[in-house]
Amino acid sequence: MAMSTRTGRAPIMALALLQRMLSYVEIKTKITSVFPFLMGLAYLRLSGYGIDPLKTVGFFGGMLCFDLTATALNNYCDTKKNQQNLPFARRTARRILLFLLAVSVIFGLFLVYLSDPVVLLLGVLCFIFGIIYSFGPVPLSHGPYGELFAGFFYGLVIPVLLIYLNVPTGGLFSYLLDSGKLSIILELRPVIGLLLLSVVPFCLTANIMLANNICDVQRDLAVNRYTLAYYLGPKALWLFAGLYYAAYLSVLLMVAAGFLPPLSLLLLLSLFPVQKNINKFFNKQCKEETFSVSIKNFLIVMSLHILLMFLGSFLPGWGPL
Repeated sequence: MAMSTRTGRAPIMALALLQRMLSYVEIKTKITSVFPFLMGLAYLRLSGYGIDPLKTVGFFGGMLCFDLTATALNNYCDTKKNQQNLPFARRTARRILLFLLAVSVIFGLFLVYLSDPVVLLLGVLCFIFGIIYSFGPVPLSHGPYGELFAGFFYGLVIPVLLIYLNVPTGGLFSYLLDSGKLSIILELRPVIGLLLLSVVPFCLTANIMLANNICDVQRDLAVNRYTLAYYLGPKALWLFAGLYYAAYLSVLLMVAAGFLPPLSLLLLLSLFPVQKNINKFFNKQCKEETFSVSIKNFLIVMSLHILLMFLGSFLPGWGPL
């Protein structure tokens, strides 16, 4: 009977452990890395490029593991400063953190082995900023740079790395190191297309962090965290709205320049629910009640954006840009 009881408790204990783990790494926030990854895949298909399964899976594994690592590190450091509890004892939380970091490094080295030094350089850059964002005497998260770095690494670096790994050599740029001189040749059209493509996830990701910081201004001040929302004051709300409009403008420019099919103009229809959420946040900035509008807007815009690019890839006349 005792054995039966223990056997019955095992799945419950395993589920509880999994829930604590998912809480520690804030699994719900991983949309900010997964959706730019999916957008990159849709853009590759739309552009007529092939997708290397091994490189793509390796990149996804490394990207997701390091995103989990960065979030765990942020929670580990924040709870120490704020005297709050983690889902695990701090010693266990540290071991989980180091394990996730080790797995991320393994994925990264594997990806470098499959590619070239450019991936190593960008990967090292991601690791450095992912760590100093939360760790150190003056973490980046305690200053007015969080939105910029989050938008840059999630919105630009993820799709750029994914597309670079799958585009034929020289499709984006080429480089030559000879006699101590480094020469870089950019393919302007595809590079401009990539920069414009990154605007949507850049703006939407930055707005999730901006909304969070707007709601947390007073709590952040208590722990000497002076975010962009603190410096901007009421103007932070106008930046919040403006970033959404910039995202839509980038899509209009991409369609006009021929990077996206006219079908992508249907994304403008999402402006109605997005504007409704913007108005809701303007009326009240509360972590428990209105912060979620930034996540809802992210999901609305990114989901439709990816779907329209995928559907556009079936239209005639689309190929390598």
